[in-house]
Amino acid sequence: MSEQSPYEQLGVSEGASFDEIQEARNRLMEQCGDDRKQMDSIESAYDAVLMHRLRMRQEGKIKVPDRIRFAEEAPPPEPSRMAPSFQPNLPSLPDWMQSWVDRPSPGEVAVPGAILGGLGALVLLVPDPASWVQLALLGGVGTSVYFLQRKEQRLGRSILLSVGGLILGLTLGSLFYGFLGGILGSIGVDSGQFATVISMAVLWAVASFLR
Repeated sequence: MSEQSPYEQLGVSEGASFDEIQEARNRLMEQCGDDRKQMDSIESAYDAVLMHRLRMRQEGKIKVPDRIRFAEEAPPPEPSRMAPSFQPNLPSLPDWMQSWVDRPSPGEVAVPGAILGGLGALVLLVPDPASWVQLALLGGVGTSVYFLQRKEQRLGRSILLSVGGLILGLTLGSLFYGFLGGILGSIGVDSGQFATVISMAVLWAVASFLR
């Protein structure tokens, strides 16, 4: 059996309009729930269709709406059809900010949250936390890079955002510990542990709500 074309994967014809292609993509994304493999397959087919349309536009065979420029810049789903989002009132943000802010689904927030939360808990609960701090921070940066890279396929940008999140988290952790050190010290939490936990929270926000 021959492999399905991107159009067949989305369930649309080659003559479908961009709105029909967008609706097909959104409908399939809603149906696959948290199945990341299936979501990636749908996104790949959607990107391939858009790239095919762009080539046809360059050859003068079709007219492509101005909002369609590159596959990674395809217009976002209509609010009424997209998955639940935690990003409020995104259309009111400036254009430059919209290119950095993501609209994650609940699964896209929960999975990195579980991983990074587990790393933070590990540092708090193990008997010798000092030996785990660097490992947890490295794992946190790696997790952030992985989830950012899956969104935009831009490794350099993913690394930059993740390292920036780590620096911000460590800075905030050190500052807050200066105010809360007495309380935290009394329950056995040192500055390294606290800064690591704050860094995990910042990296979670970066991985979930940036792109």
